[in-house]
Amino acid sequence: MTSVLFVDYPLRLLPGLIVLTALFLALGRSAPLLRIVVLVLGFVLVRDTMTPLGLWSLGTTGGATWLRFAPDPLVLLTLGAVGAGGALAIAYGPRDLRGLVVWGGLGPRALLTALGAAAVLLVPLLVLLRTAPVEQRGGAVALSLLPAVAVLAFGGNLLEEVLFRGLLQGYLSGPLGYPPVRTILLSGLFFAAGHTFLATTVTGLGWPVLAFTTAEGVLCAWVRHRHGVLAATVTHGTVILVLASGL
Repeated sequence: MTSVLFVDYPLRLLPGLIVLTALFLALGRSAPLLRIVVLVLGFVLVRDTMTPLGLWSLGTTGGATWLRFAPDPLVLLTLGAVGAGGALAIAYGPRDLRGLVVWGGLGPRALLTALGAAAVLLVPLLVLLRTAPVEQRGGAVALSLLPAVAVLAFGGNLLEEVLFRGLLQGYLSGPLGYPPVRTILLSGLFFAAGHTFLATTVTGLGWPVLAFTTAEGVLCAWVRHRHGVLAATVTHGTVILVLASGL
């Protein structure tokens, strides 16, 4: 699996990343919203390319979505580190996009809100998933693999949160001046839209994935509105960690 990550994966990504990089640079700093869209498209490419290469897998049981990552600690740690590094590079890189990412804090109230939002989504999902044996929802996950799964769950989703709840939600509430309720709803819908090809083309799972990502997107957007991107990352990462752990 390491050869897939370090050889096949970059080669598969290269043509699309070249085009998107050229587009990002050609747009220039006068089109921040379009540049955010290009960054989101880049993330969608990077994420969705993982599926045919077996770096992760998704399925549904009882209408609930489950997922599993490749059972290779080096692969998971590398993807998590790259995700976290990419998040910081995007948040502090392009000058026209700086300031849109509201990090917030992780005090007791923020953590409680973040974990509570994760529970709102996880409880019904786990009830549905546990109606079937673990073999029918991705299989068991070794306890020794969970620390690496956690690194990817939080590191990789930090990148996703910086894009969707940092740049995009920051632009909706800042330069565009949308009110909070509209911003939260739009953030959630944009997040689900970013999973459309994953749901309908890459995996063929359809509505369960879109319903899950809409709910997850809205919850993370609400947490971000109250406490910032770091708290939203705790919500998102917790959901992914639990679903990928085989509980």
